[in-house]
Amino acid sequence: MAEPRDTPKSRRTRARILDEAVSLIARSGYLVLTNAAVADAVGITRGAMLYHFETREALVAAVIAHIQAQRSLLFRQATDSLPPGNDVTEHAIETYWDLLQRPVFVAFAELEAAARSDRLVAELLAPAQAEFDRGQIGDHFLKMLHAGAGPRFQASRDLARFLLEGMARANFTYDREERVGRLLEVIKRATHMLNRKGGVTGLWEE
Repeated sequence: MAEPRDTPKSRRTRARILDEAVSLIARSGYLVLTNAAVADAVGITRGAMLYHFETREALVAAVIAHIQAQRSLLFRQATDSLPPGNDVTEHAIETYWDLLQRPVFVAFAELEAAARSDRLVAELLAPAQAEFDRGQIGDHFLKMLHAGAGPRFQASRDLARFLLEGMARANFTYDREERVGRLLEVIKRATHMLNRKGGVTGLWEE
């Protein structure tokens, strides 16, 4: 099949397809992502879907690229959103926690889970994972979590990042807001301690 023509209408339809695919993954998981399901969600015919994405593999590759672009955009916006006078590290922690609730980040987490047993997803997702882990996207944002270079500052960033990502995937069955709030405060204090900022000397403020 010939490549779809690059027209404004075609670009809009393709964007709708990718946005809906991300929402579908975030709501229901990767396994429900099929060309037919996305076509139904967007409200286009199966033929129109085939015109843009001939195979599920092509759709998955495009969705991952779309998610990566959207995550990068959200990180750039977060970097620019620091209110004057606010603590940089605490702002980064609070903002990343908020970002992790967004559909594009939820979908990325769902794809990471799927990658454990799906070779195609693992291969397509690996560059995006490495790009983020090495700070090539979200770099300026994640640097707000630490105040220098070296293993200790790397550890402060990793501690905050991986604890927040784990919390985002956890199932808080009761008192979610209160428990999350307490954990966020502990993460902030631990990060300050590793960065040796603000005179913080303990994880729990009595």
